[in-house]
Amino acid sequence: MYVDAVVIAGIATVLLMVGFFVGVGIFVVKDQKAHGEKNASEHRKG
Repeated sequence: MYVDAVVIAGIATVLLMVGFFVGVGIFVVKDQKAHGEKNASEHRKG
């Protein structure tokens, strides 16, 4: 396969986007575990 700078930049961009969304997902899961019970009980009251 012919690989030039554009192909490498495209692959790097895709990998960076995937890494970003995985990082956001991990943050959301950790934040939900840390604050989820408190917010869930407040939601049930209202």
